[in-house]
Amino acid sequence: METPDHNEMPPLSLVVPEPEVRPGDQPDFSRVEIPRAGTVRRPPVDADPEEIRDLAFTIIRVLNRDGQAVGPWAEALEIDAEALKEGLRHMMTLRAYDARMMMAQRQQKTSFYMQHLGEEAISCAFRRALNPGDMNFPTYRQAGLLIAGGYPLKTMMCQVYSNDQDPMRGRQLPVMYSSKEHGFFSISGNLATQYIQAVGWAMASAISGDRKIAAAWIGDGSTAESDFHAALVFASTYKAPVVLNIVNNQWAISTFQGIARGGSGTFAARGHGFGIPALRVDGNDYLAVLAAAQWAAERARLNLGPTVVEYVTYRAGGHSTSDDPSAYRPAEESAAWPLGDPILRLRNHLIAIGEWSEDRHAQAEAEILAEVVATQKEAEAIGTLHQGLRPSPADMFDDVYAEMPPHLLKQRHEAGF
Repeated sequence: METPDHNEMPPLSLVVPEPEVRPGDQPDFSRVEIPRAGTVRRPPVDADPEEIRDLAFTIIRVLNRDGQAVGPWAEALEIDAEALKEGLRHMMTLRAYDARMMMAQRQQKTSFYMQHLGEEAISCAFRRALNPGDMNFPTYRQAGLLIAGGYPLKTMMCQVYSNDQDPMRGRQLPVMYSSKEHGFFSISGNLATQYIQAVGWAMASAISGDRKIAAAWIGDGSTAESDFHAALVFASTYKAPVVLNIVNNQWAISTFQGIARGGSGTFAARGHGFGIPALRVDGNDYLAVLAAAQWAAERARLNLGPTVVEYVTYRAGGHSTSDDPSAYRPAEESAAWPLGDPILRLRNHLIAIGEWSEDRHAQAEAEILAEVVATQKEAEAIGTLHQGLRPSPADMFDDVYAEMPPHLLKQRHEAGF
């Protein structure tokens, strides 16, 4: 074979991935291959990662179009109807909370907010697979972990308002909650750092001979960060007891998922290069999320190491209150999302098994909204962004060092405290 003359070769070029549709185009999710509910196999918890590579390229689904729970993942679930109704209320509470806090931001009662619209099932269902003492290392869209874990809604609102009962004392952005007691590590605004923190925490738990596991959380866009890959190296090398969650909601801040995914096909498949078992799950199916979470958590507890879990979902709202999604995607795209609304899907399941009804759902919606509004009034009576009681500026000097050094004492005194 003759070597071609380099002068005859074409100039080098790059390929820049483009989303299939832009604002004004017809939404198209034909690329999302959705298997029928109940058709994806459930391997043994101790399965060899090499034997389950196919599970990173399909979508585990439990709820079918008739609201029935079907297939092997459904059969392995450990949850009764009362717990499912509780899970439905958790998701409904999160959605009502979101709506009120979004409105509060528009009314300038807080500076910033990030909602979970369409993604409620992921964090609310996953929380049920955890034990007391397990630790989540979340991003800013997993508030359902707190709601499903019994964290006070009023405290969450006070943190958003940065008022005098904000446990963060105004030192964190709104929605960046923290509660060690509820297994919710302080959120980091530097995306992807929480992934390596989760692996390190899990390694420390194993080194100390404890029984607590960790859960790492990341969005599809942040998997392009180097911290994501570093976390997978350590998790796979040391078989850390951690569940590595990836929430694929199709969009980063304003960039579609193809930019971060690269040529891997799916985000779950990223685990294969590290020898980590990987699952791909319907993130709008409460039961599928719970089934996969229980499987992955059991692997970690049995010293079988980490699991990568990709949740396929859709960010129905903007990235944050600072974002206008109509600038980069069709306005009708949310309605066209083929995996549906997670709240309606669980509602339909409960109706199908005779444990719920349209009237009870409407009543629950009204009750939950009333509870959220009443709690909001209590939080706002303490203070909001521009009025009421707020943390003292002196608080900024606390919790920096175990013992305040002389230079900080001097600065605090100079500030009048």
